[in-house]
Amino acid sequence: MNDLFSLKGRTALITGGSRGIGRMIAEGFLAQGARVYISARKAMACDQTAIELAALGPCVSLPADVSTVEGAQALVAAYSQHESSLDILVNNAGAAWGAPFDDFPESGWDKVVDLNLKTPFFLTQALHGHLQKAGKAHAAKVINIASIDGVSVNPQETYSYAASKAGLIHLTRRMALRLVKDNIVVSAIAPGAFASDMNKDARDHAEEISTHIPSGRIGTKEDMAGAAIFLASRAGDYVVGSTLVVDGGVTYARG
Repeated sequence: MNDLFSLKGRTALITGGSRGIGRMIAEGFLAQGARVYISARKAMACDQTAIELAALGPCVSLPADVSTVEGAQALVAAYSQHESSLDILVNNAGAAWGAPFDDFPESGWDKVVDLNLKTPFFLTQALHGHLQKAGKAHAAKVINIASIDGVSVNPQETYSYAASKAGLIHLTRRMALRLVKDNIVVSAIAPGAFASDMNKDARDHAEEISTHIPSGRIGTKEDMAGAAIFLASRAGDYVVGSTLVVDGGVTYARG
C-alpha cells in the first residue's frame, strides 16, 4: 500500500506542460518520484518552466508544436534521444475558440479540433512502441485531458471546443479497448474551473466563479495533481477507458 500512488522510477511526457493544468500535473508527478518531460509550443516558456520544476526532481524541456502530425512525430524523435520507453503520456495540449454561431469561422474549428482531438490520437500512435516497452514491466498509462464541456453543455458558444472534448472522451474509450491488450491503460480527466491562461475567468475572477460551483471554490493544483497521480500510478491500473470528472460538482449542478 505504501507504493500504491508512487511514480518512482517512471517516466512521463506531458504536452502543454509549461503552464496551467499541465504544469500542475508535472509538479505532482515530480513529487511522486517520476522523471518528467514537458512539451509546449513556446520554447522559452517551456525551458523556463523546466528550470523551475527541476527543483522538485528531474524535468526536461522538449519544445514542440504538436498541432500537426509532423510536429507530434518531431516530439517523439526528441523524446527518443533521452528514453527508449515511456510509462505515462499526458495529452494535455489544447486550444479553445468562441464566436457566435453565425460567425464561427472554419479556422476556429480546425485549430481546436486538430489540437484537442487529432493530436492525442496521433501522438499516442507515434509513442505506441515506447508505451508497449514500458507495458512489459507494468501498466503504461495514457491520460487524455478532456473537459466538463465535453460532458455537459455550458452557455458559451465554444462549438469546436465542446465537440472536440466530447469526441476525446469517446476516443478515450475506443483507444482504451485496443491498447489495454498491450498493457497500456487509457483514461481521461475532465477538469472544471482551474486557474489557467485558457480559463482566464477562473484565474482572474475566482471568487465570482466560485459562487456557481457547489464546492464553493475553483480547483487547486493539488486537486488536479491528485487525480492525475491516481490514474498514472498503480492505484489506477483497473480504470480503463473512464473519464474522471474533477469539477467540484459543476456537472451535476448543470443537470
